[in-house]
Amino acid sequence: MSAPWPRRRAGSPDFLNPREAASGLTEGIDAVLSTPRRRLRREIGLLRSAPPWLRPLAEGEPDALRTLGRALKGYFDAALAPCWTAIRAEAEADRALRARPLLTGGTEALLSSLGPTLTWRSPVLEADYPLDRDLYLGGRGLLLIPSVFCWRNPITLADPGLPPVLVYPVRRGPGWWSPQGERPASRSALGSLLGRGRAAVLRAVEGGCTTSELARRTGVTPASASEHARILRDAGLLASVRDRNTVLHTPTPLGTDLLAANAPGG
Repeated sequence: MSAPWPRRRAGSPDFLNPREAASGLTEGIDAVLSTPRRRLRREIGLLRSAPPWLRPLAEGEPDALRTLGRALKGYFDAALAPCWTAIRAEAEADRALRARPLLTGGTEALLSSLGPTLTWRSPVLEADYPLDRDLYLGGRGLLLIPSVFCWRNPITLADPGLPPVLVYPVRRGPGWWSPQGERPASRSALGSLLGRGRAAVLRAVEGGCTTSELARRTGVTPASASEHARILRDAGLLASVRDRNTVLHTPTPLGTDLLAANAPGG
């Protein structure tokens, strides 16, 4: 399988996107700071018009690496931590959305669901981008990563020798980035959550389900299911993503933690 991809102009070096980051912020930063000096020099050297202050980092100087580590942690705390729950919820909702075509139609259906900026024409996955680059898997797998940081075009790593990765944009609704404490309906919604009815609704969306499926699982009308889902969503316990004529609901990480803490027999 091959995929035409844009050549990176002056994007970030690949070492800033380690796989270890999937295990957490600390693991990701540790992996970045453990990058071999040869790779640092090679990837930073590919940047166009790299400023002189990058030279100590390219040489792997300890002080420069420590500064980079503090900068990555500081940026996360200032810019991402306030909306990290929303970011994780969007990614989890997208994974649930992709799992449905995978389970019903296999890999072909999954790849066909990645539009509109990605088009699957077997055996080629094409990206909508003005410049082309062919990435041949050569029997290797392709890691799909949903991201809220891609606003239109998907991206991949620059080095074709690295394990193939495709980062693609998730579908998001308005206000998805709002930190939990700033949601206007949160306080009243949390009070409305008390009771068995919405607890049953939250449990019913484990694994993802549409509004009509939620209504059938809980024995309520579609209108009631939609209202329950709205209140759970306003409280930060549920995420919803639209897929054509349906809306798929999944628990957020906070909702999943709440379910786990209140599991029967727990």
